[in-house]
Amino acid sequence: MTETTTRPSGTAPGVAYPRLGLYIDGAWTQGTSGRTEDVLDPATGEVIAAVPLAGREDLDRALGAAERGFRLWRDTSVQERGKILHLAAEKIRERAPEIGRVMTAEQGKPLRESTGEANRAADMLDWHVEEARRAYGRIIPAGPGETLSVVKAPVGPVAAFIPWNFPAGGPMRKIAPALAAGCSIVIKASEETPGSACLLTECLADAGVPAGVLNLVFGVPAEISGHLIPSPVIRFVAFTGSVPVGKHLAGLAARVMKPSLMELGGHAPVIVCPDVDPVAAARACARGKFANTGQVCTSPSRFFVHGSIADEFTSAFVEAAEAVKVGNGLEPGTGMGPLISARRRDAVHRLVTDARDRGAKVLTGGSFVDGPGFFYRPTVLAEVPPEADLLSEEPFGPLAPILPFEELDEVIERANALPYGLAAYGFTHRADHADALVRGFEAGILSINHTGGSVPQAPSGGWKESGYGREGGSESLDGYLVTKRVSHKLVL
Repeated sequence: MTETTTRPSGTAPGVAYPRLGLYIDGAWTQGTSGRTEDVLDPATGEVIAAVPLAGREDLDRALGAAERGFRLWRDTSVQERGKILHLAAEKIRERAPEIGRVMTAEQGKPLRESTGEANRAADMLDWHVEEARRAYGRIIPAGPGETLSVVKAPVGPVAAFIPWNFPAGGPMRKIAPALAAGCSIVIKASEETPGSACLLTECLADAGVPAGVLNLVFGVPAEISGHLIPSPVIRFVAFTGSVPVGKHLAGLAARVMKPSLMELGGHAPVIVCPDVDPVAAARACARGKFANTGQVCTSPSRFFVHGSIADEFTSAFVEAAEAVKVGNGLEPGTGMGPLISARRRDAVHRLVTDARDRGAKVLTGGSFVDGPGFFYRPTVLAEVPPEADLLSEEPFGPLAPILPFEELDEVIERANALPYGLAAYGFTHRADHADALVRGFEAGILSINHTGGSVPQAPSGGWKESGYGREGGSESLDGYLVTKRVSHKLVL
C-alpha cells in the first residue's frame, strides 16, 4: 500500500497519512459497500481521511480467505512462521517513527508515547513467536503397547475486535498470539484510528505473511460482529473494549459454542499506605493517570490515600497535574494530548459536573481547553461523595478523585466494591501491607509501588465483569490453541 494522501492544510503539517483500505486475501481494496466514515484529528477536530466500511460481500471474502489461509499457515512449520514474523517485527521497528506520527495524528497521544507503542508492538510480536516454540505437549505414562500423549494445535480462524485507544498495541495483542500459534485472523480495528492498523498490516504483508492469514476490515461494529462471530469459519473470538459490548459479543459467541477472550473495562483503585513518601507516590500516580489522557482500561482511577498523608499527597498531585503540558501530540514537550472525540470529552465533563453538583471540590482542571480539538484539563477532585457517578463509572479520561481512608482492611473492601476487577495498585514499603494488598485486591493485574502497564512476558486480564482470558505470558496462547489427547495403541 504505497499510495499516500497528505494531510490537508490546517492539520499537522508534514504528516503523510496512509491511504486507507481493507486488506483481504493478500490485497488492499476499498470494499464493495460504497460507505465510508470520516477520520478526525482529535487535536483539531478536522477530517484527515475517510475509511472504507466493509459490506457483507467483503466479510464473506475475508472469511473465505481466512479459511484457506489457516490451512496453509497451520501446516507451515513454527520455524518458518517465526522467520516471517520476526522480519515483520523488524519492519515495524524501522517504520516506528512513521507509525508513531500517524498514530498521534489520528489518536492524539504525544509522539513519544506513539512511537514507543509501535516499538512495543514489535517486541510483542517477537515474544509471541518465541513463546510459540514452547507450546509443548507431553507424554503420559500408559500401559504396555500404548502411547498416551497431549498435543497442542492451532484452534482455527480468529475474529478479533479492537478499540481505538492503542492503535498499534491493541491490534498486535490479538495478531501476535494468533499468527504465532498458527491461526489465521480477521481483525476489525477501530474506524477512529485506522491508519496505524493499516501500517502494521503493511509490515506483516511485506514480511511475507501469506494471503488470507491476516485480514483487516473496518465497518459498523454490530454488522461486523453479527456476521463474523456466527460464521462456521470462525473458531475463536477475541475482544478488547467496554463491559456492555463485551457481554454482547460473549453472548453471540456462546450461542454457537465458540470460546472467547474478553479484556474489558475497569475502574482501577490505588491504595496509598501511610509508610510511603506522599510526594513521590503522588508523582508516580499522576504519571499513570495522565498517560494516554487517561484513556486506558487499566488507568488508575480511584485514589485511596491514608488520612495521615492525604494533604501532602493531594498537594503534590495537583502540582503534578498543573505541570502537564496539554497540547497537540506532535508538538515538542507535550505531556498529554486530546481525548479521542467530542463524545468522549463530553462524557468526561458530565462526570465532573455530576460530582461537583453532589458536593465534590474540583482542585484543578474540570474544564475544556479553549480552541479547536477535544482537549480536557487534567483534573483532581476531593471530597467526592460515594453516590457520585465518577466513583462507579469508568471515567476513561484525565480525572483523579482522591479519597482518604484510615484502616487498610476497610479500604480494600471499598476498592473491591465495584463489579470490575481489571487492575489495582498499591503503594507501601511494608511487607505485611503489600501482602494484604496482593491477597485482598480482586483484580487480575496488580502493581505495587508503580502504575506501569502490561508487558509481553506476563499475563494480563480481568476478574469479575472485567472479562476472562489472559494476554501476555505463556497464558497468551491458550485461547489460540486447542489441546488434543492422543491414545495410540501400537498393535491391534
